[in-house]
Amino acid sequence: MRVRHEGRGAVLAIVALLAAAIPGTAMASTSAAAPKPPRHCSFFYSTGATKCYGSFAEATHQSRSRAAGGDVIQATLFDGENFSGGSFTVYGSELCEKDGVVNFQINLPDGWKDVVTSVQPWGNCWIWLYPEPDLGGDRDGPFKENTSHVGDLMNDRTESVGLS
Repeated sequence: MRVRHEGRGAVLAIVALLAAAIPGTAMASTSAAAPKPPRHCSFFYSTGATKCYGSFAEATHQSRSRAAGGDVIQATLFDGENFSGGSFTVYGSELCEKDGVVNFQINLPDGWKDVVTSVQPWGNCWIWLYPEPDLGGDRDGPFKENTSHVGDLMNDRTESVGLS
């Protein structure tokens, strides 16, 4: 009888060791970080200020009040496909001109670098995405219309944005 009891203890010890080593077990899941809730930010080109909110509705409502001084929405960037997840809306002082040059540019703040997946151009603007600050590196675009997925070249790689 004692042999059976020791055998059962050995089996339980092996199971415990395997549970600790196999991903997806209870032990591994306790160390996993909880996903960040989506955030919705507005950037005002005229002042350089960024303000973030807990919901898209709150961000657009608060930003519309602030933009009453004449700022216009030029672009909205999303960190999820199909315009989902968090949003980053760029407000500029005027509509973009179709003159062949970037009229407005922004280096994305920390937390928004390397997360852009879908985009919506506004204010007569076309959106150009760059993998480095200050419009550096190979650009992708122009994104002239709502784009539910920016494609493999710039998905989760954007660090600066040009608007033309």
